[in-house]
Amino acid sequence: MPSLKDLKNRIASVKSTRKITSAMKLVAAAKLRRAQDAAEAARPFAEKMEGVLGNLATAAKASPTAPRLLAGTGQDQTHLLVVATAERGLCGGFNSSIVKLARERIRTLQAAGKTVKILTIGKKGREQLDRDYKSLMIDHVDLSGVKKISYGDAQSAAQKILAMFDAGEFDVCTVFYNRFKSVISQIPTAKQLIPAEFESVEEGQAASDDKTNYEYEPDEETILASLLPTSVSVQVFRALLENAASEQGARMAAMDNATRNAGEMIKKLTLEYNRSRQAAITKELIEIISGAEAL
Repeated sequence: MPSLKDLKNRIASVKSTRKITSAMKLVAAAKLRRAQDAAEAARPFAEKMEGVLGNLATAAKASPTAPRLLAGTGQDQTHLLVVATAERGLCGGFNSSIVKLARERIRTLQAAGKTVKILTIGKKGREQLDRDYKSLMIDHVDLSGVKKISYGDAQSAAQKILAMFDAGEFDVCTVFYNRFKSVISQIPTAKQLIPAEFESVEEGQAASDDKTNYEYEPDEETILASLLPTSVSVQVFRALLENAASEQGARMAAMDNATRNAGEMIKKLTLEYNRSRQAAITKELIEIISGAEAL
């Protein structure tokens, strides 16, 4: 049974931990608002751009001169998985959920006889994947010194991806990230970047809901050749912004749980301390009374 001093020291230690987790919760809450606003502000632009490209791709995809970023290489053998996670931990299952989705895709592709390459964004994803798939990891984007995600950060990562595609190093590229839904809900998402896929485009249908016919000048293929590299950067930027908001939401929830758990532990330890102290006092009183009676 721990001594009174040990219990007292443990209570003091848990109280210090509770102060830290409470402070981290407040910091995450403050950062969450800015990150959430940035992620939500980026969605309309990314979705509208995807809709425009979807309209253009409907007509151009079947053309033999369609851009390679749209038509692909004609093969499906080598897959590049871009796994975007956080640079820090203490955010619940945020990083693990992304890595879990990436692991499932890796196992599926390898079972089908495909070649898999991994590019990581964020230290935590790199650390987890390095244990089992070190031989598959070909590059890493370090954002540890970045306090606020900018388009330039996403563009540098996108340029690496595009350079690898131009060099013929992969056929299909997919980015993995967490889409922000709420403080307690982040959705692990896999988005194919190359060849470009548009969710709003269905077979034989235009991306937009209206019936307006647009005439583009120059032609669709020329516009796509110019916009598709930008689209890759925009999609990577959106993934990083969604990740930033999801990370702060997950950290806020995790620190809130940790703070409440610390409070419950303090109550239990305090009760144990009081019982042990009462037992020690009772024992001393019995010894004093027994000694007095013996005299």
